Amino acid sequence: MQKVSELKYERLSMEEFAQEIKEVIHQVKTADSARAVLAARDRCNQLMIRWETAQALSYMRYSINTADAFYLAEKEYYDEVGPQAQNYLLEYTRAMLETPFRQELEESGQIIPLVFRSFEVELKAMSPEIVQDMIEENRLISQYSQLMAGMEFPFRGENLPRPMLMKYAKSPDRATRKEAYEVLGKTLKAHSDQLDGIFDQLVHVRDRMAKKMGYQNFVELGYYRMGRLCYGPEEVKQFRENVRRDVVPVVARLRKEIGKKLGVDTLMLYDYDLIFPQGDPAPKGGKEAIFAAAKRMYHDMSRETGEFIDFMLATEAFDVDARKNKWGGGYCTSFMAYHQPFILANFNGTAGDVDVVTHEAGHAFADYTTANNRYVVELGVGGMETAETHSMSMEFFAWPYMAQFFGEDAGRYEFMHLMDALSFLPYGTIVDDFQRQVYENPDWTPAERKAAWRQLEAEFRPHITFDGIPYLEEGTRWQYQMHIYETPFYYIDYCLAQTAALQFLLASRKDYDDAFHRYVRFLSQGGEKVFTELLQEAGLRSPFQEGALQTVAQESEALLNELERALSQETK
Repeated sequence: MQKVSELKYERLSMEEFAQEIKEVIHQVKTADSARAVLAARDRCNQLMIRWETAQALSYMRYSINTADAFYLAEKEYYDEVGPQAQNYLLEYTRAMLETPFRQELEESGQIIPLVFRSFEVELKAMSPEIVQDMIEENRLISQYSQLMAGMEFPFRGENLPRPMLMKYAKSPDRATRKEAYEVLGKTLKAHSDQLDGIFDQLVHVRDRMAKKMGYQNFVELGYYRMGRLCYGPEEVKQFRENVRRDVVPVVARLRKEIGKKLGVDTLMLYDYDLIFPQGDPAPKGGKEAIFAAAKRMYHDMSRETGEFIDFMLATEAFDVDARKNKWGGGYCTSFMAYHQPFILANFNGTAGDVDVVTHEAGHAFADYTTANNRYVVELGVGGMETAETHSMSMEFFAWPYMAQFFGEDAGRYEFMHLMDALSFLPYGTIVDDFQRQVYENPDWTPAERKAAWRQLEAEFRPHITFDGIPYLEEGTRWQYQMHIYETPFYYIDYCLAQTAALQFLLASRKDYDDAFHRYVRFLSQGGEKVFTELLQEAGLRSPFQEGALQTVAQESEALLNELERALSQETK
């Protein structure tokens, strides 16, 4: 068993990739039987495993140190040749869709119809005409990620990366929270020309790609690039309306009550990260204690999760220390050739550290569980809304074990976690609708984009204000939401997944074993069923139905009230 640090990285050159994929394409086009098509498909899948593994390994090693010259060069290499590879794969996809043996393959069950449906979406997401634009897009994304990773925030005599600065946003001392956000705003303002400039270029290159492919704007192309198979912009529009009507009033009411407990008349942005006046619960102990508790938890949860956590720890598949030049977010990836998940995070001593070994481990558990699925190369673990359901639901299935992480503060963590989860839905909806508006109006000025953000904040988070916070009061909160720059239209997937995860939580309060069994079934199928089918099979309601969130919001509010009563009893 190799440690992640020992996994061999070897560049797969574009020349080698091109030669192999051309032979595969010829094999599909000249196939004289379904068996010959399957042989070509297997050969393509093996090539994709090599390609995806090399790309993921190089990106991981770049992200743990964005100043590493070798892996920066490797990342830039894949950024440049990646669109060319996609162009070759497009030709393979077209050949598979046009093979005269498609019907036989589907009817015999040798390739499920969903694979061909995903191929059809891929054709709509890519064109040879946009290869150079995609290379330019990748270059701009790298420029943004390096800017944010290298940005330092001067706070009380230290220069901190943003994840470490945001630790102070949860301080029980209001002056400290305010100071942290002022530093955040002032530092971002110092880079405002770069942040506005990079985004403006990204918007225009994406708009150009869409128009070259015959779309009115990037919205339609953006959805195809996300590989969505069971919903589109109209369904998401209904979801946003569900959030506005049924979730926003509940969150506003609950947050105002929290504001009263914090002793503030006007809830400022710098008050929003704090739930309890005495300070929010933090894990009892550092990194070693968190991983020890995680190991106990996953062994108790099930045999499968126990085997999974042992594998992750034995292979040292976590990098969680915050440091300069490390990518500032968190993610889970997988190195397919090695059947090896990997988790990157930036621990900062807050409850978010525990969320890493539940949320990101939910992703990793899905990768680990589905590694040998028949269609994992083509369909992965499903769409991103499905993948985020895996992670967000795992957060809630970890609730019975929170005393191992938080001791006597476990109840306070549960209240905070659920409050944050419910509060996230309006924010995530803002992120999504902001992108829709921006790409429908690609020639907006930076000022117009900022005005749109402020308007959405007023609509979906009317209970908080940004007034008086340098730069952020201008409507710039989105500039450090990296998904907006790097993966457009991804963010709504978190919201959709959160609605499913909340339903799993509510179900687990009634029958944990049954809910967990349904969750594992949901997860283990990977991408072999679409999101809405998986929800139906798991007994969960689709978030696209009108009024779908009313019960979720009401029952979540009732559970919060129940948790609050229990906390009140503990303090008596």
